[in-house]
Amino acid sequence: MVMLVVAFVSFSLFNFVGDPINNMVGEETSDEDRAELRETLGLTDPIYIQFSRFVINASKGNFGISYQLKRPVSELISERLPATIELVLLSALIALVSGTLLGVYTGINRKGFLSDIILAISLLGVSLPTFVIGILFIYLFAVILGILPSFGRGEVVSLGYWTTGFLTLSGLKAIILPSVTLSLFQMTYIIRLVRAEMMEILQTDYIKFARARGISEKSIHYKHALKNGLIPVITIAGINIGTLIAFSIITETVFQWPGMGFLFIQAVQFVDIPIMSAYLVFIAFVFVMINFIVDILYYFIDPRIRVKAEAVSG
Repeated sequence: MVMLVVAFVSFSLFNFVGDPINNMVGEETSDEDRAELRETLGLTDPIYIQFSRFVINASKGNFGISYQLKRPVSELISERLPATIELVLLSALIALVSGTLLGVYTGINRKGFLSDIILAISLLGVSLPTFVIGILFIYLFAVILGILPSFGRGEVVSLGYWTTGFLTLSGLKAIILPSVTLSLFQMTYIIRLVRAEMMEILQTDYIKFARARGISEKSIHYKHALKNGLIPVITIAGINIGTLIAFSIITETVFQWPGMGFLFIQAVQFVDIPIMSAYLVFIAFVFVMINFIVDILYYFIDPRIRVKAEAVSG
């Protein structure tokens, strides 16, 4: 249902955001040629037929030809997708690992001086816009220190249908700044979420009982408290991956990262409707799949869900 709604919104771009024919031909094109092209593309068919055709083509990965680049949109997306996926996955990994560790530390040492500094920095990370953080990083590490590149993806290696920068030194250096910039906003949420969960769980009765039994503090913190506090973290982390893909537009624009977000910005500037609609459908598909995967992970992490499922099936 969600995908159908998004597909309808994407389809509406073709019909209500300018005239596709005007975007495809020049001003010197005659009215007869325009009418013939409109007939060829099926734009004179009823709306429900056009929408059905759009859904069928979208399910096959066919979103037409780019108005600006004159190439199939599916090819453009397949070329840009590896850059975005690598950036998003590395950013999500940085946010999840760093956010969880710092959240556990601040939750255990809630009145420590270092905890106050971490929380202050996390508040700063939430307050500053992503493009400001990116520009500051470029100025510090690329302009002043000159140790990291300020734009581009660096040298990449082709592995069939996939291109990666993880196998070259310039590629690894190029992804550091954009990945850290993209991860900061999400990391701050994870820090505060894990901290709140740890503080709440450490006050529960079963934790007090574990201490009374003489279980070590390390085991209590990481085996019992953290494990039970991971469920909301998994939810946030899963949603964050979709959010990172959707909002990597700003980071990719600041660092001139050749991913899907940068392609979408260029499409908006030139009113390239096929690319815009394909991007919307892709983002919606990612969110739907991530929510499905998160629901499955709940079953393996939360024993209460497994017990309930077994009771219902039994």
